[in-house]
Amino acid sequence: MATPAVSHLEKEKGSNGRGEDLSRTHKCGECGKEFRRLSGLKRHMRSYTGKRPLRCGKCSKQFSWLCNLKRHMRTHTGERPYKCDKCSKQFSDQGNMKSHMRTHTDEKPFKCEECGNQFSRMYHLKSHIRTHTGEKPYKCEECSKQFSVLGGLKIHMRTHTGEKPYKCDECSKQFSVLGNLKIHMRTHTGEKPYRCDECSKQFSKMCSLQNHMRTHTGEKSYRCEEWRQAV
Repeated sequence: MATPAVSHLEKEKGSNGRGEDLSRTHKCGECGKEFRRLSGLKRHMRSYTGKRPLRCGKCSKQFSWLCNLKRHMRTHTGERPYKCDKCSKQFSDQGNMKSHMRTHTDEKPFKCEECGNQFSRMYHLKSHIRTHTGEKPYKCEECSKQFSVLGGLKIHMRTHTGEKPYKCDECSKQFSVLGNLKIHMRTHTGEKPYRCDECSKQFSKMCSLQNHMRTHTGEKSYRCEEWRQAV
């Protein structure tokens, strides 16, 4: 049975030989958007029906749109056809390249209405807004702990799986979080980027500097959670 959105359409023989009359438009009964071709309306209707007729031959993931399937296929082929003119970094998706370009222009078009903070990417703004709303939509199926960003959940899941995908090239020690690998690398390089404003002593970890600062303020020190997660 035809959906309300397309039931009023009549296919007429047109000059293009496909049974489409290009002199008329086809209107969506849901949102009022009009299309020159009936095929365009049918594709549009998938946004309401959730129909995903296009399947990836590699992993069977399904898509509503051919452009999305083509973009997904690059995750299998490794193809990155979009290149940054500034630094030559390559991307599989044009949208990701455009977002990357803002790191060169410092453009931040997405603004938080609550506090005025601005962001170069929409998903960064959405994640930030949750700091105001307290929303935590990503839930661990193992322990029910919830997170405001998907990346936080993925990192947390490694505490259950034991996965440590980041490996030190110097000593082969492995870490579950990339940031902890970067901190660890300073034990090899000797880098100490955190300096005390009071006495100029330098530290390789921010938490070590914060603990040190308490020797000046008289506050009680605490265990460095940042480093503990790396072990």
